[in-house]
Amino acid sequence: MKKFAEWLAKNDYYKAWFKDAWPYVTGAVLLSVFQIVTFATTGSPWGVSAVFANWGAWIIEAFGGSVDKWYYFASEGAQATLDRGFFQDPGTMRNIGLIVGALFATLMASGFKIKKLKSGKQVIAAILGGLLMGYGARLGFGCNIGAFYSGIASLSLSGWVFGVFLFVGAIVGSKMLVKWFM
Repeated sequence: MKKFAEWLAKNDYYKAWFKDAWPYVTGAVLLSVFQIVTFATTGSPWGVSAVFANWGAWIIEAFGGSVDKWYYFASEGAQATLDRGFFQDPGTMRNIGLIVGALFATLMASGFKIKKLKSGKQVIAAILGGLLMGYGARLGFGCNIGAFYSGIASLSLSGWVFGVFLFVGAIVGSKMLVKWFM
């Protein structure tokens, strides 16, 4: 294993593909290609957060609950997605692929580290930030991928409006983070 690690450290292809950061243009082109492939194969633009609502519904149904009367799941399309199941849902497979791919990329770049928590404030900030972002994504019918990236790719004015407020929210959130949690 040690010899393999030494070989990787000397390998130019490994460094170019995994260790060094890719240019932003490369990332933009790849995201665009993935957006086109997603739209062509599923018939809908790329989205991430709507799948989490489905995951919650599947968990509720697994424990004997029913979401049939909930407004969000009342449409035929939403019900068909739920009937299809967890492993047959393209959005679920895409999200799992994102999670596994991010882990793989981090491991290949030797960037995986378990960090010690600095304080309880850090935990509270992370939980509060995650809950607010998740709630905002569902309330706004999309996250930065579905509402912003896919909105702009679909030539929708809403994508640009989302982008402006995403920028404003990042500034306000950063200032709040520094003021109360750092």
